[in-house]
Amino acid sequence: MLLSASGRGPILSFDFPLSRSAALGRLAAFLPHAGSDYARHRNEERGQGQHHAVSRLSAALRRRLISEAEVAEAVVRMHGAGAAAKFVAELLWRTYWKGWLEQRPSIWHDWRADCARLTKQGLPEGYAAAIEGRTGIDAFDAWLRELRETGYLHNWARMQFASIWIFTLRLPWQLGAAFTFHHFVDADPASNTLSWRWVAGLHTQGKAYLADAERIKAQTGGRFDPKGLAITADVPRETPSPDLCRIRMPTPPDPQAPALLLLTPEDLSLETEMDLQALDVRRVVACRAHCSGAADLAAVADGLQRASGHWRAPALWVDDMKAALAVAQQDGVAQIVTGYAPVGPVAESLAAQREGTEVRIAEHRRAWDERAWPYCRKGYFALAQHIPALLDAAELAPLRA
Repeated sequence: MLLSASGRGPILSFDFPLSRSAALGRLAAFLPHAGSDYARHRNEERGQGQHHAVSRLSAALRRRLISEAEVAEAVVRMHGAGAAAKFVAELLWRTYWKGWLEQRPSIWHDWRADCARLTKQGLPEGYAAAIEGRTGIDAFDAWLRELRETGYLHNWARMQFASIWIFTLRLPWQLGAAFTFHHFVDADPASNTLSWRWVAGLHTQGKAYLADAERIKAQTGGRFDPKGLAITADVPRETPSPDLCRIRMPTPPDPQAPALLLLTPEDLSLETEMDLQALDVRRVVACRAHCSGAADLAAVADGLQRASGHWRAPALWVDDMKAALAVAQQDGVAQIVTGYAPVGPVAESLAAQREGTEVRIAEHRRAWDERAWPYCRKGYFALAQHIPALLDAAELAPLRA
């Protein structure tokens, strides 16, 4: 059992896997249920420890201990394209959020600025009761306790939780997103921030998500009967979304040059990428500063062990990127190679160190992202219509017959 650095409770390594072997085991256990069972039961919320209708792979996918392509391949192989369609469509939401934020990075920066402003001016009335589970709304308070104890909520419950926070409790969505980003074991800059904006009615104009008491009662098997929920959605005001920008082009690794391999919580199975397997890696490092808590530390430690074994290179923890650059210079390597860092804290850390150093910081972006992100400019269904082609391009076509 692993306790979080914040003391928020146990993180179960199998239910919410933080190693590649645990992720593969979790996938194998879920596979028989990933077809029609998932399509029928995925929105049923049966309570803490009873989330058997969903994969519970999000903690591993967030850190790419296991990749979206690997999961899609396994599900399609077992169930075929038709029965696997709902699961694959839900899997692609993670890809969509990342691709969308890559093309509107100011949304992330604006959210962080809003959180700082709201905190500085004084937390609003009702905030303390919300984060302590004292609202009197039975479902919300129970989900709050589950989140604090496990670092996890069923995805359907997350939508209800966010909706109640915004429209019933009338609390700023930005502070809700900050609270869950701090507590979720699968916290992801894009998925977390943009999901809250979607519920609030800011992602798709004119479309907010309003929690419904009767539906909560039905989907939770009668465990909850919440009272006093908002019946109208008062969408927060926000400045218009920024124009699209180009997806950032990373500096690619030089396959001929010796490298220091940097592992971050953005991609912890780089040894599975064919383009990198023959890389001349002299050392594998990870920065403590890139880890936001015990879950990241555990996952990165697993990644370090596997990468060290694959490339037969010593592994080393360092404090931050400055220390990583110093190690690269000491080892006489001219490039640091890492997995692509989408918009978020790791990307900011890498960007801050690119200037003024002779060591080249190169990022490997997976083909899955390269193909999918250009379709993430608008709503999700602009991406969804390309799912068959994306699976074909990922060489899943023979498995889909």
